[in-house]
Amino acid sequence: MAVYWCTEALPLSVTALLPIILFPFLGILPSNKVCPQYFLDTNFLFLSGLIMASAIEEWNLHRRIALKVLMLVGVQPTSKDCPEAEAPLDCKKEGEYHRNIWKGFLISIPYSASIGGTATLTGTAPNLILLGQLKSFFPQCDVVNFGSWFIFAFPLMLLFLLAGWLWISFLYGGMSLRGWRRKKKSEIKTDAEDRARAVIREEFQNLGPIKFAEQAVFTLFCMFAILLFSRDPKFIPGWASFFTPGFLSDAVTGVAIVTVLFFFPSQRPSLKWWFDFKASNAETEPLLTWKKVQDTVPWNIILLLGGGFAMAKGCEESGLSAWIGGQLHPLENVPPPLAVLLITVVVAFFTEFASNTATIIIFLPVLAELAIRLRVHPLYLMVPGTVSCSYAFMLPVSTPPNSIAFASGHLLVKDMVRTGLLMNLMGVLLLSLAMNTWAQTIFQLGTFPDWADIHSANITSLPSALPNDTFRTL
Repeated sequence: MAVYWCTEALPLSVTALLPIILFPFLGILPSNKVCPQYFLDTNFLFLSGLIMASAIEEWNLHRRIALKVLMLVGVQPTSKDCPEAEAPLDCKKEGEYHRNIWKGFLISIPYSASIGGTATLTGTAPNLILLGQLKSFFPQCDVVNFGSWFIFAFPLMLLFLLAGWLWISFLYGGMSLRGWRRKKKSEIKTDAEDRARAVIREEFQNLGPIKFAEQAVFTLFCMFAILLFSRDPKFIPGWASFFTPGFLSDAVTGVAIVTVLFFFPSQRPSLKWWFDFKASNAETEPLLTWKKVQDTVPWNIILLLGGGFAMAKGCEESGLSAWIGGQLHPLENVPPPLAVLLITVVVAFFTEFASNTATIIIFLPVLAELAIRLRVHPLYLMVPGTVSCSYAFMLPVSTPPNSIAFASGHLLVKDMVRTGLLMNLMGVLLLSLAMNTWAQTIFQLGTFPDWADIHSANITSLPSALPNDTFRTL
């Protein structure tokens, strides 16, 4: 399956279905244990996020927000025209400068998409696969949830976005001495900015006044985010503490909110309807219809996630995880901080040539057993392995956003390689910094947890009395 995922000899979602066929025939797992892996609560958390995104798209809320942001921050378009009064050489330099700025804009879009997706559990598939495989390998682990992940990943995302902006601005001319000089704008540039502002303002006005449906979707989206963050934030008791422990997960929260979308009216309800017997009984259109969900939700991703969870379950039940742990014996003397650095480098390099989903499915079982062998907190290795799967910046084939930007025809492979190389390096260093600083408190990485000790006792033959060595070199 790893070969098929990397080479895409079959569609990825079809490859994800192979465990349903192969595991029962090969005597690894019965079908009644394989099939439930495709509908874990992690899959429903992801599905709820996709349904919420469909509702936002249905009512053009994303477009209204984007245009409003552009109106607030302003625009500064580049002009392809050159004033006749300027010398030909100056005109050529001006044209090249604008082409570089355009390249910087193009390349920043897929990079920011990849970095931004790491901030939430539902932002990218590898994050959800980590959550699902944690529940498979370590059923008693409850450290990672929507809130704790956001507290860890959001500052990392901001730091990486800032570093990436500085690097792209420097590389493509947006941050040069020329950019900082106060120069009188030419009439052409002033006219171009005025026309761009007018187009944005016109597009915003064409949306009309904000509708009741947009307000309702925005309110439900805010509730969706707030309830996910506050369910069990770890540093304070969450609202889930009022219910039976272990019964509520992020999936319950997500599905509960998006269910409202299917019956909440898209038009402002009137109280007069209840007292007017002559009022029409026509059915009111809800905020979201199931037909819309069927057409817009990428169902293949759900199968892909399920295939990863099934593969992890097969590795555990077949004893492959224990075998991998035995082969990692020579790595026991590697200092854990160095192990984190090596893992992020290897995974970031591997994901340049394979999808991030395939990469994380292949590496997570290995990292889980490596952590047991090193006697460090499993999340100390599994989290950087997961996040680094999204750090694929060097090649057009690395991620779909990279491919879309490259398909515009304005970028060359060498542009992406020279920009992405330092982006990868910055990502590795910032991730290592995060794991050795604020992640310690959030995920309690300073101790070897009891749930990992139980796993090591059941799967491997390591003694549980060894001391925790997570920071023996720090």
